[in-house]
Amino acid sequence: MDKVLLFLSSIRWQDIVDITLNSYILFRLYVLFRGTTTLRVLIVIAFLWFFQRIAAYLGLIITSWAVQGVTAVAALIIIVIFRNEIRSVLQAKNLKAILWGVSLKTIKTPVEIVVESVYEMARKKIGALIVFPAKEDLKELIQNGVPWRGRISKEMIMSIFWPGNPVHDGAAVIQGDRITDVGVILPLSNRKDIPLYYGTRHRAAAGLAETTDALVLLVSEEKGNVVVAKGSGMMAIERKEELVKILQEQVGITTKGVDHARKEKIKTGLAAVVSVLFIIGVWFSFSRGLETMITLEIPIEYMNRDARVEIIDTSVNVVNLNLSGSGTIIKTIMPDQVNVKLDLGKAVIGRNTFTITKENITLPPGALLKGVEPSVVEVTLDVPISKMLPVQVAWTGKLPENLILSEARLDPEKLLVEGGSHMLKNISTIYTEKVLLDNISESGKISVKPVLNPASLKIALGSKDRISVDYVVKERLQ
Repeated sequence: MDKVLLFLSSIRWQDIVDITLNSYILFRLYVLFRGTTTLRVLIVIAFLWFFQRIAAYLGLIITSWAVQGVTAVAALIIIVIFRNEIRSVLQAKNLKAILWGVSLKTIKTPVEIVVESVYEMARKKIGALIVFPAKEDLKELIQNGVPWRGRISKEMIMSIFWPGNPVHDGAAVIQGDRITDVGVILPLSNRKDIPLYYGTRHRAAAGLAETTDALVLLVSEEKGNVVVAKGSGMMAIERKEELVKILQEQVGITTKGVDHARKEKIKTGLAAVVSVLFIIGVWFSFSRGLETMITLEIPIEYMNRDARVEIIDTSVNVVNLNLSGSGTIIKTIMPDQVNVKLDLGKAVIGRNTFTITKENITLPPGALLKGVEPSVVEVTLDVPISKMLPVQVAWTGKLPENLILSEARLDPEKLLVEGGSHMLKNISTIYTEKVLLDNISESGKISVKPVLNPASLKIALGSKDRISVDYVVKERLQ
């Protein structure tokens, strides 16, 4: 339970926004491209990416590298090969439809009108070639079509394939309730098993049907029969009812409309859930996948100090924090995002010992504390006072045997020193820095610094920070 709470507390608001935004983008891609080859390829790429992350986690370096390369190439293939399919999907949508809205309604093809028209043309022996695309994009295979976008009616279909019409020899493409293109040239089949009495229309129908998931409806002007080409098969259809059923299956019309709508809603809801779970997996892979360790040197901040006391001394002023987390998060952490604070509200005059714990440390979400060095800090507090102390030169070494130091005058002779009352209470003299007697052979004057011990002491403002020493050296009497 503690680990779960720790994990939840490490989630940043930026992570929630990140997951929500990308989940919605992924869901919109599904809504826009569902039923297309592009979506299926994207799903394959997603599985490849997951496989690559698993391989990287297990330390399979070559496998991870190879799958990563394949994934990158596959992403490029989508843009190059399926550019027409992507363009057609985006062009068919306005900005509102791209960014918002889930259309569960499918535009139904008026199959009965098509069937009536087809058998009317068969009776009159008017040749016709009608294409019903499914999920695959046909733009790379069909050529020279004339954009039409006319709503389906018996009169329109009959007029398109009327022998006097310039586009009657080509195929018509039906999508939804409209004829989108006319005069389309289809690829011819190279199969050897097609009967010799089949003409160009038959070979064109077989050529497109065997290479795509489209259904091609053919009316022979020689025999006046209706033929359906689907996959590698071609068969003549004599009964209208049978043709209606075949076309309804191709365009996705079912007799149970309510059940179909319910299934579409379930599929859409499931796609939304999968989008969220997928993005969470991606986020978790980047944010929690590979643990990285860093050490930051952070200064200690002292809080709630009594205004009447001062910090006289501390054992350390900075601590080293050992942090861990995902490489993505750890690399973005700046030292100013990390704070170490000690509460002096209950500290007493004199030496205080504090142990630094997690409660004293502020970390950005996603970073975990692994250790503190040092973990114990000593802080000395005291009431500041001023005290006038005499100054004495710290002579060291030895004069030549024939000389003696007869006199030394200091300016100033006393210094006003500030510091804690407990420290200054036991100090009666301030010494200068060491002066070496071995180098003195005659009287002179030197300037030296006072030495404050402990270092927390300081010379009061306005006092001299150097001592002038006039010394007199005389020859020793024999």
